[in-house]
Amino acid sequence: MKEDASREVQRNLRRVQYEGSDQNGRLIINFRDINHIMRSLYEGKGSQKRILIVLLETGKITQRVLTERLGIQPGSASEVLAKLEHAGLIAREASSEDRRTTDVSLTEKGREQAMEALAFRQERHTQMFSCLSEQEKDQLLGLLEKVCRDWKKRYGETVEKKDRKRSEKKR
Repeated sequence: MKEDASREVQRNLRRVQYEGSDQNGRLIINFRDINHIMRSLYEGKGSQKRILIVLLETGKITQRVLTERLGIQPGSASEVLAKLEHAGLIAREASSEDRRTTDVSLTEKGREQAMEALAFRQERHTQMFSCLSEQEKDQLLGLLEKVCRDWKKRYGETVEKKDRKRSEKKR
């Protein structure tokens, strides 16, 4: 009961903030909301399903390359990979080319789950944009690409510096 009241207060506060914001403020609020929804739907960067899908797409890959591709810390990757290995979804073995390197690959059970996860993701993507016509999707894509290019030029260095600092702190 208390949680419901708290959620209602939060919703009302967000509505007031949104309605009281200028156009740029409303854009930021919508980006924030979309980011929150996406993170919730995709369980963060290190999702087990995401790892399975990447392995399905790439085949055998080194643990280091997988970690870089997912944008997660090596320690976090090791923890998630250990869970996947314990569940019989992946196999890890020393690389035949460099014994210091670990190769990661899907097991048959992992391949089946990865195929299911990929089909689910594709269906979810279709659902996420089902409220838009093809023309609206094209317009949105063009606008988002334009904003993304500008932000990368404008803020890319700042973001990279912050990412490096975060990585150094976690070591």
